Amino acid sequence: MDLSPEQAAIRETVREVAVEEIRPTAAECDREERFPEDVWDALAELDLTGLTVPEQYGGFDADRRTYALVNEEVAYGSLAVATALSVHCLATSCVAEFGDEELREEWLPEMVDGRPVGAFALSEPGAGSNPREMSTVARRDGDEYVLDGEKQWITNGERSGVLVVFARTDPGDPDSITQFLVPKETDGLSVGDPEDKLGLRASDTTSLTFDGVRIPERYRLTDEGDGLAAALSILTGGRVGIAAQSVGLSQAALDEAVEYAQDREQFDGPIADIQSIRHKLAEMWTTVRAGRLLTWDAARAMDAGENARGLASMAKSFATEGAMDVSNEAVQIHSGYGYVSEFPVERFYRDAKVTTIYEGTTQIQRNVIARELLED
Repeated sequence: MDLSPEQAAIRETVREVAVEEIRPTAAECDREERFPEDVWDALAELDLTGLTVPEQYGGFDADRRTYALVNEEVAYGSLAVATALSVHCLATSCVAEFGDEELREEWLPEMVDGRPVGAFALSEPGAGSNPREMSTVARRDGDEYVLDGEKQWITNGERSGVLVVFARTDPGDPDSITQFLVPKETDGLSVGDPEDKLGLRASDTTSLTFDGVRIPERYRLTDEGDGLAAALSILTGGRVGIAAQSVGLSQAALDEAVEYAQDREQFDGPIADIQSIRHKLAEMWTTVRAGRLLTWDAARAMDAGENARGLASMAKSFATEGAMDVSNEAVQIHSGYGYVSEFPVERFYRDAKVTTIYEGTTQIQRNVIARELLED
């Protein structure tokens, strides 16, 4: 699975941004729970905030392999930044795929430039892994819809300017879920306090409350009842992105562990000479490469127009659990130093956990994989 010259150049450029612009402030932003807006602007200057937008609207229109490469390299610098970017790209994907021409012209050119930031509002306090249980309602009133309900765990919740929101058009019918575009400044929409999280602390994560939020009918992105299927189709690509981010975090943890093992001396030599350390590093490297290849295979299938649901879930399941394993071993190799914030592996370990949860838990991915295997 060789990269094209263009893909290799993009990878090198984004890795340079990750190392020189994202990584230097990552620890500070994590500590202060502050998103680095200057980094976001730098990504926008490289057209990366338009990754999933067609060229006719000024977008990058990246193939899935390139999308995965960008996600991996941004996450090499900071998973919090990569998560914000991938969620913004989920929102632009929804507008590009399901919006009519008027909506695309209205929103995509500005979103390509990084402002407004997009958010994806699917999860609710009582409906995480099973979105059919959502209770947010969009009631038709003339040529408008009125939204009432609450969303939870919304990345870019505070800093976003436009939301892709999922709601039932019939409160009693789980098959009535529909997708809407909601401008952030709409009356009746309020943002909760930022979540105090274990990891990904530089990422903006909030709840959203809709209390009589009125939007024009033309801001409905899908036909009534087609919203959940639309969400799941978009999340297939999103899961490839999360898998790639997990590989990027794993690669960062591996690189730190290798450097530390070669520099740290114990028992009259570098600990990299100790067999148990060498075996840890060997397993970590194998996990990183296997996760990357699974991710690239899922991306290849999507680019070829194949059914990639199972492959995307395999990639996300393996790469995210792999990120947990690799970051854990990186902390162990650092020993006591791995447990303090002076070394970045402590943050990598905290950040890795969320990859096994958002955009479908590991258990949900295994359900998808088994269904693809047994029911096709």
